[in-house]
Order: sequence, then C-alpha cells, then structure tokens
Amino acid sequence: MRSLLFVPADSPRKLDKAMASGADAIIVDLEDSIAPTGKEAARASAAAFLRDTAGTAGRPRLLVRVNGLRTGLTDPDLDAVIAARPDAIVFPKAEGGATVTHLDAKITAREALSGVPDGDTKVVALATETAAALFLCGSFAGSSSRLVALTWGAEDLSAELGAQANRDAAGGFLDPYRLARSLCLAGAGAAQVAAIDTVYVDFRDLAGLRREC
Repeated sequence: MRSLLFVPADSPRKLDKAMASGADAIIVDLEDSIAPTGKEAARASAAAFLRDTAGTAGRPRLLVRVNGLRTGLTDPDLDAVIAARPDAIVFPKAEGGATVTHLDAKITAREALSGVPDGDTKVVALATETAAALFLCGSFAGSSSRLVALTWGAEDLSAELGAQANRDAAGGFLDPYRLARSLCLAGAGAAQVAAIDTVYVDFRDLAGLRREC
C-alpha cells in the first residue's frame, strides 16, 4: 500500500468521494475526526459504507481506525464493524505487542460471533503515539498473526510530550519524531511486517506532500 487516505466515518459524502481518490487504501476513521457525541452514528455509517462497497470491483483496501483501548470505546467500535468485514483494523495508541495480542482476542471473538473466517481481519498498529510506546517498539514480533504493518504518529506524541511543534522551519521532523520514525521502522523489521510512514496533515499542500514522499 503506497497511499492511505483517512476519511471521517460520519461523512458518507467524503467516503464516497474517497473511493475515486486513487488511494490504495481508505481508512474509515472512528477516532480523532469524530466528536464524542457522534461516535454511535459514525459506527453505523462506517458499517453501512463497508457493506455497500466491499464487493466493488477494483476497490481500494478498506480499513477502520477504532478508538484506543484506554478510551473504553474499542469494543463498541469492533461490535459495529467486524461483521461488515473491513480488510484491517487500524489500532491507535498501541503500546507494544501485548496490546496487539489483546486486540487480536477481541477481534477473534467478534469474527466467531459474526461468521467471519478466523484471522480474516488484519491489524495495522500505530506504534509511537505515546511516550511509553517508544520503549516497546521491539515487542511486536510474534504478538499476532493478524499484524501486517506498523505505522507511527507525530501528532498525538507531540501532545503527550507537551511540544509546541514537531517540525523545524524547513518542514523536517525534530529529533524526538525522527527517533519515533526510526523505532517504528526497526520494530516493523523485527516483526517482519510492513513499515508505513506517518500521515501528512496539510492535505492542501501537494508540493509539501511530494517533498515528504
């Protein structure tokens, strides 16, 4: 997957538009782009979108970013979408392999209840969104056969570190975030899964996106 596009789950218009974007994968987002009061409606919208598009010829891969384990919202997110058969779950604020194993158990139970083949739903873990997670990037190996990729996040890590910025004046990442990127790459290598770079947040700056790539 060369390109992944985050789309809020509560916007059918944006989801439909994303299908024609040319992205290799669409990440239907139930986490940061959805207000707390809108979570339930977003889950229903995500499930409906997955059911309507799963059989589309030549479609991009369909992933769902759920809310993290500490929020208490992971279970209702999975309850809503696993039966609709996303290709993978994007797992935010993963803190090492133990949390991926925990998520695996949750997905396994819901696949069984929904008649989805065991192991059908893969996992892409966001490996560096908390300070604690940086020290656990080497622990993903063997955590779950569902794990297919690690990626990393600069925005949530910035908030946890109390940073005013995560990039320098030229647009390059500052040292803590270069470290996070390197640890994600090494963790993915150790786990023998794909390494995926972080999101480019200024979606209107196509020249900047090109430079970043």
